[in-house]
Amino acid sequence: MPSKLVIVESPAKARTIAGYLGDGYTVEASVGHIRDLPQPSELPQDMKKGPFGKFAVDVDHGFEPYYVVDPDKKKKVAELKRALKDADELYLATDEDREGEAIAWHLLAELKPKVPVKRMVFHEITREAIQRALEATRDVDDRLVDAQETRRILDRLYGYEVSPVLWRKVRQGLSAGRVQSVATRLVVERERERMAFRSAEYWDLTGTFSHPQPVSAEHEGPFTARLVALGEARVATGRDFDDRGELTGRGAVPLDEVAATALAAALTDAPFAVTSLETKPYTRRPAAPFTTSTLQQEASRKLRMGSRQAMRVAQGLYENGYITYMRTDSPLLSDQALTAARSQAAELYGPEYVPDSPRTYGAKAKGAQEAHEAIRPAGDVFRTPAQVSRELSGDEFRLYELIWKRTVASQMADARGSTASVRLAADVDVDAPGIGPRTTAVFGASGTVITFRGFLAAYEEGRDAERYEDEGRSRGDRDGRLPVMAEGDRLVGRDLSADEHHTSPPPRYTEASLVKALEERGIGRPSTYAATISVIQDRGYVTSRGQAMVPSWLAFAVTRLLEENLDRLVDYDFTAAMEEDLDAIASGDKERVAWLTEFYFGGREVGLRDLVADLGDIDAREVNSIPIADGITLRVGRYGPYLEGTVDGEERRASVPEDLAPDELTADKAREILVSQPEGDIELGTDPSTGREVVAKKGRFGPYVTEVIPEPELDPDLTAAQRKKELAKLPKPRTASLLSSMQLETVTLDDALKLLSLPRVVGTDPASGEEITAQNGRYGPYLKKGADSRSLASEDAIFEITLDEALAIYAQPKRGRGASASAPLRELGEDPASKKPVVVKEGRFGPYVTDGEVNATLRKDDAVERITLERAAELLAEKRAKGPAKKGGRRASSRSKAKR
Repeated sequence: MPSKLVIVESPAKARTIAGYLGDGYTVEASVGHIRDLPQPSELPQDMKKGPFGKFAVDVDHGFEPYYVVDPDKKKKVAELKRALKDADELYLATDEDREGEAIAWHLLAELKPKVPVKRMVFHEITREAIQRALEATRDVDDRLVDAQETRRILDRLYGYEVSPVLWRKVRQGLSAGRVQSVATRLVVERERERMAFRSAEYWDLTGTFSHPQPVSAEHEGPFTARLVALGEARVATGRDFDDRGELTGRGAVPLDEVAATALAAALTDAPFAVTSLETKPYTRRPAAPFTTSTLQQEASRKLRMGSRQAMRVAQGLYENGYITYMRTDSPLLSDQALTAARSQAAELYGPEYVPDSPRTYGAKAKGAQEAHEAIRPAGDVFRTPAQVSRELSGDEFRLYELIWKRTVASQMADARGSTASVRLAADVDVDAPGIGPRTTAVFGASGTVITFRGFLAAYEEGRDAERYEDEGRSRGDRDGRLPVMAEGDRLVGRDLSADEHHTSPPPRYTEASLVKALEERGIGRPSTYAATISVIQDRGYVTSRGQAMVPSWLAFAVTRLLEENLDRLVDYDFTAAMEEDLDAIASGDKERVAWLTEFYFGGREVGLRDLVADLGDIDAREVNSIPIADGITLRVGRYGPYLEGTVDGEERRASVPEDLAPDELTADKAREILVSQPEGDIELGTDPSTGREVVAKKGRFGPYVTEVIPEPELDPDLTAAQRKKELAKLPKPRTASLLSSMQLETVTLDDALKLLSLPRVVGTDPASGEEITAQNGRYGPYLKKGADSRSLASEDAIFEITLDEALAIYAQPKRGRGASASAPLRELGEDPASKKPVVVKEGRFGPYVTDGEVNATLRKDDAVERITLERAAELLAEKRAKGPAKKGGRRASSRSKAKR
């Protein structure tokens, strides 16, 4: 019987599609990419000194990449080759974007099929979509592969040329990237604005107003209005002050406390009259269906999901057939989706809630190029949240509901109503500086009345916090109904109050607003934003305070180095132009080798190679220094940020608290830190085992603890050489650096004794008989067994790790310097087969379970937070039964289109 092999990326996607295809089809998963550029250290020995040795890319011969099958994928590739032997057709059904096209191309290059090959694409996993895809196959798109390969090579060149500069001048283990460095700069620049900001004080006046004798129910109801003008002069609000706290608004009069209080008193019981009333229609259109970027933004605003979490949940919904493909720049809906959304809106809300013709939306993002639909519920008929509530729960249900609401609302009628603006005034005599003896106080209020909710019945788009949204607005100057009024009507004012305000600095970026800023500037692709934000957080460039993104001082140093020495690489317009060029390669308008040649070797401008060639004379101390006040400088050191400065004529040095944001480190705060942190040795107590005194000190390389060994009384007649020889016989004092979680001023004797006890003997490897120790080193906590060292995930692990856990780490492939062992995501218990502890860890290709000897990748429907010991044991047993993968040779990929 004829057999057709279909290859997709994920096991969950494979299971869903297999259910639709039926007999005659075998559906397998590649589990993502099967090949990639190796680390140069992983190249075969005979290639390390050749043209591929620096980047695994031969830059001198057409930027030829050298690909290898990932070690974790060799077994999978062997399985796919076995499946292909029994097939008479091969369908490559990876996602229809650059990434998916590249995966399909790598599968072709590695599997070398001798049967007909068809590229099968779809944007949703439903029976109808799969059947349509089978009938409309195509070839692999070489242009999309070119664009993805160019992007991969570009990122390798950028990272491998620029990151070493950071290692030499800032700190080991740092990374630079085409998009991540620009994203970091955005966050740092916003913090610089906050640091330079100077607040201004201003006052306003509000009151409650109403008809003294309303003649109907429509005339009833108090409303709140704010003082907007004195005579012809407008009253200043926060928008009228610049970031230096200076008044810049033309014709604006600022009120101080004296003037505002005097006005409030003088206007008590004053007769007010309506001087103007303006009413105009109000119309509001629904937001477009979700794209990748807007989905991440709304998931952040409404569901408090980070970008990475939102994309992970969306991936699961797509692979299980609930939504369309979640990586798209397009807000367009197919004809089937338009019909489904409109009919569902009419059914649930009424036919009057659906406009006469379907709504269409154009892409707003600069450089939008993906060919997919918007993100919407899957199928030609949408399932409502109520219909999927038994199948989905938690984050999956909340995200599906959000997507469903947005899609249906996008095809609903406009919200309609009216907006009224009223001005009321009273003459007043007041004796206050800046105000004439007699003037007219003008108050204003506005209100919006929704008469037809339209799409608001289903969904309303969230908003990022705006800088001035609450400044200069009265307590009642928001959406709401105003009573019926007419010009000349008399009103009564009461509860007049003078209120103090201070201007606010620019708000920090949230994940949502950073994604929006990157997209608006055309930097990177929306599908990569989640990974970009994760990288800058994992590298320590950005931390979160609530939803706000706060840059570290390390990010300041890195950004400064790049701005001052490689400014073009972090220029917003240059980075956006690179993205446009990559799009041009995808469309066939540019040629990848020519473009990479100009970028790396130079053409109209200096290339990347020459940009980084002459950076050896960068003053590392200067790059890592940020002036805080006269005589006080913050320095970004190897062990964290610290202050140096002169206080009361004394040179002092102090660590900066980790929880102190850069904009909170004012000159006064810096002096307080320098004064409060102790100078000289801090006596901690006596070591009960040795009787020696233990002290804490500040050293050149950071704070540390040490024991004090008193000098012996030596014969005064000894020569200098003899004295030196006698002193050399004395035991050396034990010394240990403080952990990053410790502060010099709070370290205790118990802390010091724990540190001085290092290295700690964990146990003996039963296989080799070698002793394993845990210790703290220059590059962080690590294990040592003979000459073999392995990084530990945390400093606490130095004191807590068991022998079994240490052996499990040594059972893993060794990582290069700077690649620390990941901390377990969960501990599940003892494996019934191996009797060793089973943990869940995050790996290069996703989460996996391990007992220290065998690793098993989690399936797509195995959620990290829900996986049980029983399920983990099942995966490990399955992996053991398959046995070790056969070793395969590594091959370079041919880049010619003929060979493709």
